[in-house]
Amino acid sequence: MTQQFPGSEFPSIPGDPLILEPLQKSLLAMTYGVHIIGSTSVKNEHNLMIADWVMQVSFQPRLVAVSIENDARTLRFIQETKSFTVNLLHQLDGIDLARAVVMPSEGKKIKGRSISFSEKVHNKLDGLDHTFAKNGSPILNNALAWYACDVQQLIPAGDHTLVIGEAIEGALLRSGDALTEKELGWEYGG
Repeated sequence: MTQQFPGSEFPSIPGDPLILEPLQKSLLAMTYGVHIIGSTSVKNEHNLMIADWVMQVSFQPRLVAVSIENDARTLRFIQETKSFTVNLLHQLDGIDLARAVVMPSEGKKIKGRSISFSEKVHNKLDGLDHTFAKNGSPILNNALAWYACDVQQLIPAGDHTLVIGEAIEGALLRSGDALTEKELGWEYGG
């Protein structure tokens, strides 16, 4: 949950911190797009997750970088199949897709849950209009745009892994602008 500080010159921040160090304040000032990463396991299980840290890093070949937490189900699936999709959310209604997938798929990642709940896995594709890319990863039909990637490199980066993928197919589904975390009032940084 993001905390807003009325009249503050600082961006909204997660949790309820009382004091922020200068470096954390400067990192929180950056703006990111809100994306949904689609992945598929070797057992044909599908997953969706929110990702802010996504960017193109090369023209030839067309490479993108996605930073994913080391304990994420999506990262496990990407490591297995060496493929994923990036779904860009639309500024007008992307918040609905973001809300649908923001919670972890695996109950064990939610602190304080009972043993029986922690063993459950929620299928985030349930109720969402979707298809699949040629690489088998989910495409959200209500996204602004999407692209599918084949993994070229996995680079450890602290508590995240940087996934470098070659964009192999994609489409602009609608006109308009991409949703950013600032428009959601969310932050992922610092």
